[in-house]
Amino acid sequence: MRLADLPTPCLVLDRDILQRNLDTMAQCLERHRVALRPHMKTAKSIDVARLATAGQPGGITVSTLAEAEYFAGHSVTDILYAVGITPQKLDKIAKLNGAGAAVIVLTDDLDVAEAIASHPRPPRALIEIDTGEGRGGVAPDDDMLLAVAARLGSCLAGVMTHAGHSYAGRSLEAIAEIAEVERAGAVRAAERLRAAGHAVPIVSMGSSPTVRHAGRLDGVTEVRAGVYMFGDLFQAEIGTHDLDSVALTVLTSVIGRRPGRLLVDAGGLALSKDRSTADAPRDYGFGLVLDVAGKRSFGDAIVRRAYQEHGVLEADPAYPLDFSVGAKLRIAPNHTCMTAAAHDRYFVVAGSDEVVAIWPRVNGW
Repeated sequence: MRLADLPTPCLVLDRDILQRNLDTMAQCLERHRVALRPHMKTAKSIDVARLATAGQPGGITVSTLAEAEYFAGHSVTDILYAVGITPQKLDKIAKLNGAGAAVIVLTDDLDVAEAIASHPRPPRALIEIDTGEGRGGVAPDDDMLLAVAARLGSCLAGVMTHAGHSYAGRSLEAIAEIAEVERAGAVRAAERLRAAGHAVPIVSMGSSPTVRHAGRLDGVTEVRAGVYMFGDLFQAEIGTHDLDSVALTVLTSVIGRRPGRLLVDAGGLALSKDRSTADAPRDYGFGLVLDVAGKRSFGDAIVRRAYQEHGVLEADPAYPLDFSVGAKLRIAPNHTCMTAAAHDRYFVVAGSDEVVAIWPRVNGW
């Protein structure tokens, strides 16, 4: 089967680029001597997880209970559910753990900490630490940290932080500085808990940019990164990887022609309407246009507009887009996590247009 034979729009995953990205991250962590707990919220695929955990301790991170159930069903047991838990979800966690999984949960809330500790089958839990993102978590020096730990008691397994604000960095130096604040904050929180008599075996941090560019990771026991596997235009713009490291693209068909532009069947649902590159040095609209082989044959042609099921391609004046209706192209996405979300499988290639595998993915919550 060739890409030209596939229905569109669909996801194309280049296994060779994926493996190269995995190897690059493994080399980075080998330098720091820190374990990787890859975040599977982007890939949502056991086939990708097996590659990502090869040579690693084997634990993964997830963002939904559907992912936790899916991976546990494929014999992945060491799972961190890295979204604040609610008491209503604890029974499902207990069911998964009772069947052989070891799902760790997350909280920054006193009442939830008490619900975790008082559950008939309490899971291990991490306390979420806010090291600058301002989303969830308690500050490393906040008294709430020790209060939540006291409520968790023996359920406490460590601390976790995420420097999502690293995406706002516009230089490698700026991202490295954010990485150090992230590392230092997580370690500071762990030190305070240990001084209060708590065991803190897990000190978890990470986003793809901070893990790639951190100057040091001492005191951290594991890092969580996910988008590095597939890459995207935004991560290329902020220096997490180069443009040739985007492993995931959307295959699309031309459905209409106008002077200087094309209409394709990949719109907001197939590509997402993420506009993260609008604030980056180079704005790629809703995606960069590639040829069917995944090459930059059309200069800076981009998806200028995205409707639900329609995309409008704007040509680079130096590279005319001259295709008949039915011709196929590929689109590199701004934010691969969001782009993949509406698709249920990957059509896997290995540096050519031949489909060598089809990998399912899990969706929903």
